[in-house]
Amino acid sequence: MKRLKNEFPNSRKFRLSHFLFGVGVLYLIFLSCNFTKFLKIVSTLSGDDESDIRLDGIAIGVSEDVDLTKPFVSAVYKDAFHRKLEDNRDLDAPLRPKEEPKKEEDHEREPESVKDIPHGYGRITGDVAMKMNRTSDLSVLEKMADEAWTLGLKAWKEIEMVDDKEAGESSIVEGGKVESCPSWLSMSGEELLKGDGLMFLPCGLAAGSSITVVGTPHYAHKEYSSQLAKLRKDDGLVSVSQFMFELQGLKSVEGEDPPKILHLNPRLKGDWSKRPVIEHNTCYRMHWGTAQRCDGRPSEDDDGMLVDGFRRCEKWMRSDIVDSKGSKTTSWFKRFIGREQKPEVTWPFPFTEGRMFVLTLRAGVDGYHINVGGRHMTSFPYRTGFTLEDATGLAVKGDLDVHSVFATSLPTSHPSFSPQRVLEMSETWKASPLPKHTIRLFIGVLSASNHFAERMAVRKTWMQAAEIKSSDVVVRFFVALNPRKEVNAVLRKEAAYFGDIVILPFMDRYELVVLKTIAICEFGTKNVTAAYIMKCDDDTFIRVDTVLKEIEAVPPEKSLYMGNLNLLHRPLRNGKWAVTYEEWPESVYPPYANGPAYVISKDIVDFILSQQTDRKLRLFKMEDVSMGMWVERFNHTMSPVQYSHNWKFCQYGCMEGYFTAHYQSPRQMVCLWDKLSRGRARCCNF
Repeated sequence: MKRLKNEFPNSRKFRLSHFLFGVGVLYLIFLSCNFTKFLKIVSTLSGDDESDIRLDGIAIGVSEDVDLTKPFVSAVYKDAFHRKLEDNRDLDAPLRPKEEPKKEEDHEREPESVKDIPHGYGRITGDVAMKMNRTSDLSVLEKMADEAWTLGLKAWKEIEMVDDKEAGESSIVEGGKVESCPSWLSMSGEELLKGDGLMFLPCGLAAGSSITVVGTPHYAHKEYSSQLAKLRKDDGLVSVSQFMFELQGLKSVEGEDPPKILHLNPRLKGDWSKRPVIEHNTCYRMHWGTAQRCDGRPSEDDDGMLVDGFRRCEKWMRSDIVDSKGSKTTSWFKRFIGREQKPEVTWPFPFTEGRMFVLTLRAGVDGYHINVGGRHMTSFPYRTGFTLEDATGLAVKGDLDVHSVFATSLPTSHPSFSPQRVLEMSETWKASPLPKHTIRLFIGVLSASNHFAERMAVRKTWMQAAEIKSSDVVVRFFVALNPRKEVNAVLRKEAAYFGDIVILPFMDRYELVVLKTIAICEFGTKNVTAAYIMKCDDDTFIRVDTVLKEIEAVPPEKSLYMGNLNLLHRPLRNGKWAVTYEEWPESVYPPYANGPAYVISKDIVDFILSQQTDRKLRLFKMEDVSMGMWVERFNHTMSPVQYSHNWKFCQYGCMEGYFTAHYQSPRQMVCLWDKLSRGRARCCNF
């Protein structure tokens, strides 16, 4: 009997292993039959990760069904939750239609006619805007374009009426007269509230400037709490205060949020951690950087981690930290060997609902320092792309009663208030006349009207490349008009002197950047004859010789689309980057190159302009996605396109061996050019 008992488990085990083996075989057969579909699903999921959650915070979408308390959720995903709390426009996100949108394959089979184009796609550009029947219904993008052209023509007439004498008397034009600013400012809580929580700092900040805010956190508003409850589904956090301090700059174009030079966000109950947290971040041209968080653990004392000699994060009391057996053993051993043990002083989290605090934000040499109640709490190093003078406003948002704000040791002058201090009127930086012969590459640089320093930095750096000086490559800036007449007057004077600016007669808006892209295409074929056309931004540094070598590596008879390509990126349906189903009904975008820099061949440009003339051109509020749509249409209807992808067309910052570097400040431009002139293509990440 004992033998039978011993055999029974063995036989049972044997049958179970056979069963598991059979299940595995059936699973492999299933995968082999559906392997193509399986790969497609996997690639789509990977594309979703890249589009909805990007490491540099460019566009973030959070699913409400995700449990943010799970340990495997990444730090970037956790920051995404916080981004949603700040963006009230998430409440206006488009709803999914009842009917499924058409499949992408259906669009590829049939040629697209004007009637087939959903009316949500805008088709206004240039002369088309003037010839359109104004009585017809216009899409949102078309209405923006129509209004921008109307305002732009009016602004252009105003520029022509400004004579040189009047422009010369303007303090914006001439650098001899510098506007003075107060060295200190103060506001009461009532005054700050009347100004929508914004204190204007006329000349920005300087090293040594400090801002002191006296306030009391109060319990969250019902509207804000409902958002928290909806996102977290956690009743325990509904009444938690959320407030933030931001140093903001001036926005460049209408429709674009002002840059956030410093985003300081104390969270009294944390987010996913459920512990007090202080977060720092920056937002440059509506793109968030990587957040730095302090949660009560002290940062390292290494020199590379210090900011002006201060820790990035100080230690404060944490209820979840309990001395373990190991720490007690270590403490006993130190006492046993006679080593003196200094008592470690810790402090509580300085922000509590209903309790007043005094916060001082000081600008140092290497970064910002935050003191609360007279003691240092955290420091944040300066991010690239910003200077202290850019911080022209302090914004206080959220559940906070502000009693008073004081700003001291402020600079009394600002260089950007006098562009002539930035613009160097020298013959050296003037552009050569347009050549009559065919050129290898035309580079169109998108710029804003008040980006005088950025354009000057480009002229003094990569626009001095040998290929450009020999007129083998031509560069022009494309700039729309500014609501301020004085800025437009300076822009016209700058364009007349340097000869490298194409002024587009419409009012600049963030959503209408695509019109500038079409203008680049038109200029590259009608004003010059270029084999290839490149689009870039005015904060992009280009190694012209290297880009030309990459182009020459492709056979000239092939249609080319070159850049840092995005594959299977999905449109965001929520937040400030939301795309409605009328604007884009498909689940993924076509392949498109990131906007900071890409190259297309002349045959693609000719196709785009012909579609524009026939009013068949799809316009989209994101210009880089628009270009991807146009190239895909050419690829399906005209001839195959060679999609050339390379990470060295850098989307975020700079990398070793770069072809182009993005988000480069004027100071970094000069540094990159200096290194490149010495034969070293190295980055300048200050």
